[in-house]
Amino acid sequence: MTPLIVEDIIRRALIEDCPTRDITSETTIPADMRSRAILRSREDGVLSGIDVAREAFLLTDPSIRLTPAIRDGAGIHPRDVIATIEGPARGILRAERVALNFLQRMSGIATLTRRFVDAANGAPGSHARIADTRKTMPGLRPFDRYAMRCGGGHNHRYGLSDAVLVKDNHLAAMREAGLDLSEALRHIRSRIGHTTHIEVEIDGLDQLPMALEGGADTVMFDNFGIEDIRRGVDMVAGRAIVEASGTMTLDRVAAVASCGVDVISVGALTHSVSAIDVGLDWR
Repeated sequence: MTPLIVEDIIRRALIEDCPTRDITSETTIPADMRSRAILRSREDGVLSGIDVAREAFLLTDPSIRLTPAIRDGAGIHPRDVIATIEGPARGILRAERVALNFLQRMSGIATLTRRFVDAANGAPGSHARIADTRKTMPGLRPFDRYAMRCGGGHNHRYGLSDAVLVKDNHLAAMREAGLDLSEALRHIRSRIGHTTHIEVEIDGLDQLPMALEGGADTVMFDNFGIEDIRRGVDMVAGRAIVEASGTMTLDRVAAVASCGVDVISVGALTHSVSAIDVGLDWR
């Protein structure tokens, strides 16, 4: 994560939560009071975001010290001490909610990702990577993608500027304009740098020969049934990277991984994540 971008996002979150002053803490807590608190897990999961939480406290008051007991990517369990926090009581209380919001969401993404990774790795014959998508929380993409890596996953393209990905709506527009898929892909190749990756999303095996003829580097099978995925992998025969996507669930991912695909992209890792319960206990 780029430090300046991370700092800017955290600052915005702190201002959103406390635009001027923390009325409650300033009217109840002595200005010179120093305290100690503990970040503690309240359920099983995978930790992500400890350095983001630390930055939330530091940006609130540089004298606050957060000392991690568990690092990102490690498993956490109920009652585990994640970190200790020491410093001015008002500052700790002012930063608490923002720090926890980041830590809980990021740990939720890492936890769900780990479950998908474990399911895919345990499937017979699987070599599939679990990847994220652009279905991230607006403004939080750097954090969502980092959390996904903490869970053992891999990042897809960051955004629209990083690679060509011809999706269903592009294909529909191309058909409306009378363009052949193979010709369109060759045209794209002629207009981009030699290092730029081209991926095409198809929704039927009838489109696969045209995608391969056009020189796609990756072919995405979108919402394919298991048998069609197997047939598609055989048809590609190593000529392109094969990605499977669409309505991917924990119950289904192992079967998809067993088909021999290279990548399984899962939007639910970031668009439908449940936060992991982490609390701050006063000591």
